[in-house]
Amino acid sequence: MHLVTGSYINRSKIIIIAALIFVIYLPALYDLVHDWATDGNYSHGFLIPIISLYLIWRKRGELAGYEKSSSIIGLIISIIAIVLFILGNGASEYFTVRFSFVMIIFGLILYYFGNEIIRHTWFEILFLLFMIPIPYVIYFSATFPMQLLASKITGGILNSIGMTVVRQGNIIHLPNQSLEVAEACSGMRSLISLLALGSIYAYLTQKKLSAQIILFISTIPMAVIGNIFRVFLTAIIVYTSNLDVTEEPIHSIMGASVFVVTFILLFIFGAILKRIIK
Repeated sequence: MHLVTGSYINRSKIIIIAALIFVIYLPALYDLVHDWATDGNYSHGFLIPIISLYLIWRKRGELAGYEKSSSIIGLIISIIAIVLFILGNGASEYFTVRFSFVMIIFGLILYYFGNEIIRHTWFEILFLLFMIPIPYVIYFSATFPMQLLASKITGGILNSIGMTVVRQGNIIHLPNQSLEVAEACSGMRSLISLLALGSIYAYLTQKKLSAQIILFISTIPMAVIGNIFRVFLTAIIVYTSNLDVTEEPIHSIMGASVFVVTFILLFIFGAILKRIIK
């Protein structure tokens, strides 16, 4: 259902509403930026709004040509966002408050500019969700299983190629020393960043929405494979040398290998999807 308002949009009214929303969410946004600055898992958060704004800016000419209308659905979404904001603040649930910020942006754009505009900007708006840290209960519940998965598969590969190792939980006992797949090496940190990067790559390289979704979801197993490669490569270095893999620049190189492997896999799979889904 649409309420046609014509091409004229009261810019001053929109600016006032945007300023009001910013003031209301200022404490939540301040805490969000603080998390980006202090938590290495979410340091990529500084880039997310910049990328989102750039992607919209590069479409500015195209967006200016679309008919502007008003959708009552946008108002409903905005009201739900306000309710979530109130409930989130009341329960001190930061994820809900931050989620409502992205939700109200989506709702207000839909309400003031209509379906045509939101149809061409939905990705840029929802991309902002990647700047929000996931709830710690989810983060920590996924971290240890990923540590076990990486250590189990790495131990199996090492044994299969004749390098006898013994695995106990997330610790791989090599002949010369033991290698612990610590929380930082679980792959969760790289997975969060890679999901954001994978979504951009899928959006920019795939024409069909179905291909974009498939390529984006495939980022998860590819990131896991990339992290297993990092653990395996680290184990090989420890097994065959006396190098301290916790020192720089080796530690950073090992971390970068996750991104290299994942993007190689994304590039290959993305090329295949282009040929299959046209």
